[in-house]
Amino acid sequence: MKLKLFILAWLTVCGCQAFGQKVKGTGVAHPSVSIFGDSYSTFAGWITPDSMETWYFGSKEDGRRTDVRKVSETWWHQLIKMMGWKLERNNSWSGSTICNTGYGDENATYKSFLTRMDNLGSPDVILIFGGTNDSWANAPIGDFMYEGWRMADLFYFRPAFGYMLDYLQERYPTASIYVISNSELKEVITQSMQTICDHYGIKMIQLQGIDKQNGHPNVKGMRQIAEQIAGNL
Repeated sequence: MKLKLFILAWLTVCGCQAFGQKVKGTGVAHPSVSIFGDSYSTFAGWITPDSMETWYFGSKEDGRRTDVRKVSETWWHQLIKMMGWKLERNNSWSGSTICNTGYGDENATYKSFLTRMDNLGSPDVILIFGGTNDSWANAPIGDFMYEGWRMADLFYFRPAFGYMLDYLQERYPTASIYVISNSELKEVITQSMQTICDHYGIKMIQLQGIDKQNGHPNVKGMRQIAEQIAGNL
């Protein structure tokens, strides 16, 4: 009996660290997490579907880009280990925008976040890490919209971001959704994301001072991302 009481007390005090940290709102000790992102979240062999373009390959050629060589060095792999989670799916496409407008005003519907948001599995947690390419590609901003979207509206960042969050909450009603905002983006992108997240009651984690090479997180930057997310969940 004393042993049982001791074990129960130990689990109460240490259970989160020993058995995986619960995410607020999930009630799950071992949450499954889906990563929904762009190049920052890619790593060859770890993307579903594997036809999507990756930026991190783990090869010597990556030395021209960053010093990231192993999947264990990526921000999401480190975060999952820190939190005691399990990976449900990593749906990340290098160069993808949230809206349907890509670089050079191309029609990037085929790889946008909007086109891929139905392919996240059955996660307890969804981490959305996007907006970087919308900022870099000078995607048109548009107006805030929370209903009545038309296809033409989704080529603009604000309507597309609102549509995405609205859809994800409907499609994955039991999942805890978080938005991660990259450092050093255009102010209008960052502020628009925060305003839309506030409308839907979704927490946005704003990254600060991320170390990068060629615009992408290196090993130090990946660790910073993981730590900042973990500290703000």
